Amino acid sequence: MALDEPKDSDNIYEIDGFKYLVDKEFMERAKPLKIDYLINGFKLDCSLDFGAGCTSCGTGSSCGT
Repeated sequence: MALDEPKDSDNIYEIDGFKYLVDKEFMERAKPLKIDYLINGFKLDCSLDFGAGCTSCGTGSSCGT
């Protein structure tokens, strides 16, 4: 996740006053995509398999963090 400006290749979602930009191609590969805010950051859950024993997109308790 990063701060970014919207591009034509992004879907834009506004939830609770926050705008989320998700690359359309990534969204098609990763859906369903769920973002949770935790005390120490964000947790992304998706359908992608990163092959490292993780069940989430880059972060989460399944990766030992």
